Amino acid sequence: MMGQQKNGQDRLFYAFNLEDHVPAGHLLRGIDACIDLSGLRQHLAEHYSHTGRPSVDPELMIRMLIVGYSYGIRSERRLCEEVHLNLAYRWFCRLGLEDSVPDHSTFSKNRHGRFRESGLFRWVFDEVVRRCMVSGLVKGEGFAVDASLIAANASHQHSVQPGEPCDFDRAEIDTRPMREYLTALDKETNATATRKISLSDPHSR
Repeated sequence: MMGQQKNGQDRLFYAFNLEDHVPAGHLLRGIDACIDLSGLRQHLAEHYSHTGRPSVDPELMIRMLIVGYSYGIRSERRLCEEVHLNLAYRWFCRLGLEDSVPDHSTFSKNRHGRFRESGLFRWVFDEVVRRCMVSGLVKGEGFAVDASLIAANASHQHSVQPGEPCDFDRAEIDTRPMREYLTALDKETNATATRKISLSDPHSR
């Protein structure tokens, strides 16, 4: 006999546990078992005010970004939508069914501001490598670099020719990538001049 689904959306209370709905072999379970963000708040403490309204939990934002990197979700707006809908993503981000997902603009402000200024992403990377070394997965004696060419999101119009006068102390171009690039050039004895220096992404060619 052909069955027919009953309308089960009229219940007021549900006994629901996210833990029971994430498969044991799920990728995020493996990541969650290995990642340690216990020192994250201490690392960011000086970049938050001691007064005012409490911010969005920085660990929640880092966990959401890990979800985005793991599943190739590049858009922060789409990432927020996916975390809102996907039970496994909610479980990994420590969100309950009724918890709200941060607005996508929160990521842009923190990723380009507080997280970058504090070197948080480098801290997370170092913590992952450290745990891999402790577990014996890597020795930490060498490294490999991927030299794939990636199209840079930099405009040709927003660049200067080598030797062309430019005030690099201007606030709009006095950024961390620019400071790191100029410092590296100062340290190199045989630095070769590039065709142009991008003011938005100095590492691009």
